[in-house]
Amino acid sequence: MPKDTVTLTDNSTGKSVELPIRRGTHGPAVVDIGNLYKDLGMFTYDPGFVATASCRSTITYIDGEKGVLLYRGYPIEQLAEGSNHLEVCYLLWYGRLPSKAEYDSFVDTITHHTMIHEGLKDFYSGFHRGAHPMAVMVGVVGALSAFYHDFLDINDPMHREVSAQRLIAKMPTIAAWAHRYSRGQPFIYPQNHLGYAENFLNMMFSFPSEPYTVNPVAARALDLILLLHADHEQNASTSTVRLAGSSDANPFAAVSAGVGALWGPLHGGASESVVNMLKTIGSVANIPKFIERAHDPKDTFRLMGFGHRVYKHYDPRAAIMRRTCYDVLKALNVSDPLFEIALKLEEIALKDDYFVQRKLYPNVDFYSGIILRALGIPTSMFTVIFTIGRTVGWVSQWNEMLTSDERKIGRPRQLYVGAPQRDYVPLEKR
Repeated sequence: MPKDTVTLTDNSTGKSVELPIRRGTHGPAVVDIGNLYKDLGMFTYDPGFVATASCRSTITYIDGEKGVLLYRGYPIEQLAEGSNHLEVCYLLWYGRLPSKAEYDSFVDTITHHTMIHEGLKDFYSGFHRGAHPMAVMVGVVGALSAFYHDFLDINDPMHREVSAQRLIAKMPTIAAWAHRYSRGQPFIYPQNHLGYAENFLNMMFSFPSEPYTVNPVAARALDLILLLHADHEQNASTSTVRLAGSSDANPFAAVSAGVGALWGPLHGGASESVVNMLKTIGSVANIPKFIERAHDPKDTFRLMGFGHRVYKHYDPRAAIMRRTCYDVLKALNVSDPLFEIALKLEEIALKDDYFVQRKLYPNVDFYSGIILRALGIPTSMFTVIFTIGRTVGWVSQWNEMLTSDERKIGRPRQLYVGAPQRDYVPLEKR
């Protein structure tokens, strides 16, 4: 029986190396190149890591060709239909669905960790009022290790668990306070009788001077957005958390690095870009003109919220968000010119040969931006919402990395194309 390997030969030297092929539960096999440098003196070259597996993982699986997303083996459609964000948090961290008693205990733990240290109030006051909320998130999350330094032994499973629980619980409070601070509004403390998404909306929009009731439609829609964004394989921010954590950095520092990576408009900032694009289009009458601009390869304009780096089929999260989007707009009776533009743009793009042939389907960012706007979430907070949802994915991936028998500090190599070695010439001789 032939060995499960591939042979790579350097024709210039005649040297060859047999590289093992490793196969997972789903998806393409991978070639283990661990001995490539030792045997051939070579590295691989893969800008953007588009064909490189950096780790083995049991958490999330994506089949971009078929439009499949699994959390711990469970289809995202089933979880979106029957679960909620905190149950998915338990699933991602512990690797299995909880019993009723385990779920209740987990929810109770998260609920009673939602308060943040009073000293952080002073920390917020150091930011400029006009600072982007994501700038505040990067700073505050990174500073948590200065306030919660009692469970930072990354080699202790219990310490890792407590730190993960704190991050999942406190992220909505940190986020809501970032919004309140930018508006000069009083901080609202979490309420233990409210659910996870409900609590966040209350901290965002209520005031101490009058009663406030969170709309259950809004709370469910937000919870669904958090669930759909909980993890997504080795994306830019998750890879950043793993890379930062590989140096044995504390979890708050590692997650802060992930927040910074998520902020980019090509990653977590995409839903914010969608709304800005809709504002640029301005009216339904202008859509054909912008569709033509998107067709023109020489034009820098791009339709944001269409296509995906991984999905070459309809993003399964987008299909769920599309239904939710229509339900929310109807239930909340929202009237906004941008919604009309967005829905007409979606209708045209789904029929346009240019987009259909290139499989540029509306993605999850397209619909989530519309929903968040309908819920009254400011555009500057869109990526912050993404941060709340993705926190559990980051800490689960970080924990998996630290417990792997292949654990080592991340150290990508490079193809050096700079100047060859040369001698220094003293300043007076130049």
